[in-house]
Amino acid sequence: MTEQLKLKKTDKALEVGTGSGFRAAVLAQLVKEVYTIETYPQLSQRAQSLLTKLEFNNITYKTGDGKQGRSEFAPFDAIIITAVATKIPSLLLTQLKIGGRMILPLALETGEQYLVLIKKREKGKLEQQKLIQVRFVELK
Repeated sequence: MTEQLKLKKTDKALEVGTGSGFRAAVLAQLVKEVYTIETYPQLSQRAQSLLTKLEFNNITYKTGDGKQGRSEFAPFDAIIITAVATKIPSLLLTQLKIGGRMILPLALETGEQYLVLIKKREKGKLEQQKLIQVRFVELK
């Protein structure tokens, strides 16, 4: 997922689903700024504690509803969502910069899940590419 975003050192990235903090640590080495949001306070606090000890100073943490994103820091060059959604979160699309990329697992009505890469073009036009079939937990 991270590779598909084609990140640059100057990028600002939003991660929805901090989890253990592993992906935030990877992102922090690839981009200028990482903003991460986690639904579960204990997971967020544990990741923040560990990554602070490891001196990752370009990560900003929040506990809350991932579908709300981090509008106070938008727009983002890249958004990575690590839980399956039944539809593309429209609020997150508004936080994506023109020319930005979003990747997420998306559930179809059939129950199948696919990794989808979205590119936001001029005038907000969206370009979607279905990559591979996957299986993720539900986005809450």
